[in-house]
This record gives sequence, structure tokens and C-alpha cells, in this order.
Amino acid sequence: MNRTGVIAAMLILTCAGMVLAGVGRSAAAAENPPAPIAADGNGSLPAAYVIGCGDILEISVWKEPDLAKRTIVLPDGHISFPLIGLVRAEGLTLDQLKNEIEQKIRRYVPHPNLTVAVHQINSLYIYIVGKVHNAGRFELNANVDVLQALAMAGGLNPFAKKSKIKIFRKNSDHTTIFDFNYDQVAEGKYLDQNIVLQRGDVIVVP
Repeated sequence: MNRTGVIAAMLILTCAGMVLAGVGRSAAAAENPPAPIAADGNGSLPAAYVIGCGDILEISVWKEPDLAKRTIVLPDGHISFPLIGLVRAEGLTLDQLKNEIEQKIRRYVPHPNLTVAVHQINSLYIYIVGKVHNAGRFELNANVDVLQALAMAGGLNPFAKKSKIKIFRKNSDHTTIFDFNYDQVAEGKYLDQNIVLQRGDVIVVP
């Protein structure tokens, strides 16, 4: 084989090796998907995270394969788990739900080693309505204040009543209303109006 043929053969073998290595990495990734963020604090999501409707949880009991389940928090705030049926999850932290399930399941498993993890967060949303450029529902991936949220919505349109903006926060038995004056905050005044938003807050821009 001449020199050109040798070089061509070497290139083919190198490319084939790279393809096989890539396939191997892909297969390994498929067999070892990213672990869910657990209640023991090993992930970036703290055990103090408050569960909301729509969140998907993974719950398991060590050495009890029949007691492992991925479940969604229903609109009424409950989840279903083997042996104990419906359990209230909405409004509880991961640790609180872990303790609640452990207490209920002890009659079937004397010393349960329980893990509660969040597989997918589907409940951290705020809503912006009224005279903004892009009204709608927005996901909270970090702490967001009112000014930042209005920027997420594309800002106020020219007809917005900047001094009449309100934030509605619904709790279990009542709704709290916060006033927000855009011009004051933009000028660095009365910055206590620029509150950090919570799950389910609604910003109304008249």
C-alpha cells in the first residue's frame, strides 16, 4: 500500500474510533440519567423547598422496591402512595412530606428509610396581566422582584398607569394586595415596594 493509502486508512480508523466512543458515552448517559434533586440536600434544591400543585415527585423506601413511585401533585394538593393512599403534599416542604409519609407507613415498614425527591418543578409561576408588552405566565427560576418581573413581560406599554400597579398574593384564606409605583422605584425611592415575588403572585398593570 502506498503512502496515500496508509494515511487514508489511518483516518478511517480514527473516525471510526471517535464514533464508537461517542456511542459509548451516549449509552452511558442513557443508563445513568441525572439524579433527581433529593430532600437530603444533596442537590441544588433545598429540603426547605415548598411543594406546589403540578410538581412531580419521586418517593422511595430503601430495600422496598414496591414502595417506589413517581407521582404528580394533584390540583387538590394531594399525592397517592402505596399502602397509605392519599397524602397532602401541597404547602409542605420536602422534609415535612418525608416525615409525614414515614409516620403513616411505619405500620407496614417498621424502620423506613425514605427518600423524597423533586423530579420536575411545575408550580413556580407568576402572572402578569394588563398594559405590558407580553402579558402571561412566567416561570420563576430564581428570586425575582416586581421590577424584574415587569422587564420579563417586555416592560410597560405607553398607556400603563405606572403609579397604580398592584400585586395580588393569595394565601389559604385571604388575598394580600401590594401597591407598586413604577416611577418611584425607578428613581430609587420607596424601594420597599419592589418586593420579591412568590409562587402564584399576580401583577396587574392598569
